[in-house]
Amino acid sequence: MLYTIGQVSKMFDLPISTIRYYDKEGLFPELERSSGIRQFREQEIEALRVIECLKGSGLEIKDIKLFMQWCMEGAKTYPERRELFYKQKEIVEEEIVRLNRVLDMLKFKCWYYETAIKDGSENNLKNLNIIEMPDEIRKAYENAHK
Repeated sequence: MLYTIGQVSKMFDLPISTIRYYDKEGLFPELERSSGIRQFREQEIEALRVIECLKGSGLEIKDIKLFMQWCMEGAKTYPERRELFYKQKEIVEEEIVRLNRVLDMLKFKCWYYETAIKDGSENNLKNLNIIEMPDEIRKAYENAHK
């Protein structure tokens, strides 16, 4: 099946200008055109999925371009490609840990202020021992304070 740039834009919720930029940067090396109109095949759709994944993991366009060049070079670049994905996986896992701490602080503070509103003050909370907190809140508090 062939897709227009407009269809691809909607599919990925990306501006057409971004897709054109990716094309200009050579990220779709085998993209075909008919009368100057880009025709995206499943191959380009999958490439865009990988591009967006790598971009979402923090990789810069120049490095994504290098990855796409490695793909064109074939099997001899499997080790480099694998290493790139391991590195980005580690970066994302570290970010998830960081964001989970942020989320846990937000959970704790939501509970804290819900309790303060219910009690009419923070007095009871200021004297509250961590072991007296509800389990889920205590775990969130502990993670947020690592």
